[in-house]
Amino acid sequence: MRSIFSVLQRTAATSWQPPIAASIRGPRMAFKLDSICARCRRQQIRFYNKQLADDPRWLSVVDQPAQIVRTGRKHGPGLIILALIPIISFALGTWQIQRLDWKTKLIAKYEDRLVKPPLPLPPQIDPDAISEFDYRRVYTTGRLQHDQEMLVGPRMREGEDGFIVVTPLERGEGESTVLINRGWISKKMKDQKDRPEGLPQGEVTVEGLLREPWKKNMFTPDNKPEDGKFYFPDVEQMAELTGSQPVWIEETMIADMVEWYNRSGKGIPIARGAEVNLRNNHSQYIFTWQVSHECPNILLAETVTDLK
Repeated sequence: MRSIFSVLQRTAATSWQPPIAASIRGPRMAFKLDSICARCRRQQIRFYNKQLADDPRWLSVVDQPAQIVRTGRKHGPGLIILALIPIISFALGTWQIQRLDWKTKLIAKYEDRLVKPPLPLPPQIDPDAISEFDYRRVYTTGRLQHDQEMLVGPRMREGEDGFIVVTPLERGEGESTVLINRGWISKKMKDQKDRPEGLPQGEVTVEGLLREPWKKNMFTPDNKPEDGKFYFPDVEQMAELTGSQPVWIEETMIADMVEWYNRSGKGIPIARGAEVNLRNNHSQYIFTWQVSHECPNILLAETVTDLK
């Protein structure tokens, strides 16, 4: 009984196999699979044990001799430029310090003139002496010649497009005619018929600042007086057109927001305040150039527009 059971057990263990396995694993196939696996294992072992020296294309440090560097070779232009950056930035910083001192004294001089009471404008003015009275408060009386009015612009104010109104002031007998910068008006008030309240008739008294003639910017186009287009106040040109003296007076008013809105709605020119409005950014430029002197890389990010 025991022998029959053992025979059946051996027969079941040796005879039954899955159909696919039975079709694949024959005696010869099993040998081939075992030989392929052994070959793969050997290739993996050789791959992981491979070193850089085993590659025939690999060159070691010993195979490559060191190169000799010449110390007396001339430097390129890039190094020369980097060496000049601290020198240039130091010179520009020193120049801005001098400009700051000049601008501070100039503003102080103008502000000292503003606190003085206004002077009556002489009957005849020497144009060469105006520079000595720049920003000096003056007043004069006469009649505004609205038929010779000139609009300079366009000029922006509070984000709105407009013009500067320039009108000759004809004074009394024996006195010269001068140019009055009355202030700013909106573009929609360009036509005189839309702003009758902004055209005072009869004799008026104007108080303002005596200013030097303007200098034209190189980017500003030339005026076209024959077409009534003025892009900048050319005092000499305007005086010749109107038969006036080349004297420029900027009318002033008290800076009041309510008065500004009232004038803007009626087309009355909004005059400037009696103050010095010169730009003084030289302290910022000094800091820029001095920092650039300490760190030349900052200078490379600066623009030429800082040279003001």
